[in-house]
Amino acid sequence: MALLESGEMYLETIYVLSLKSNSVRAIDIGEHMGFSKPSVSRAMGLLISDGYISRDEEGYIKLTKSGEKIAKRIYERHTVLSKLLMDIGVDEKTATEDACRVEHYISEKTFNAIKAHIKK
Repeated sequence: MALLESGEMYLETIYVLSLKSNSVRAIDIGEHMGFSKPSVSRAMGLLISDGYISRDEEGYIKLTKSGEKIAKRIYERHTVLSKLLMDIGVDEKTATEDACRVEHYISEKTFNAIKAHIKK
């Protein structure tokens, strides 16, 4: 099943939280994203059933290989696009918010061109 933007956001959040701590729980995800416990619980169930995450008996959430691949791709897009926007004069708050929206829709071809341009 195709992953929607919201699913990508959850995976990216789990990835970011896992960079800071080995123990990520649904409550951490909800606090980070500002979502309610029922919303996070439903999303976690869908991500588990689609094979993007796993949850152990203690409730800790881990990305599967396929989930981590998507999360890293989205996170890279977010960081590169945020930096690009700030480099051209956009304030950090606006740049990160705009990057968060664009990261899900920009084509691979365009994103790769942006990365190549930045490296020059």
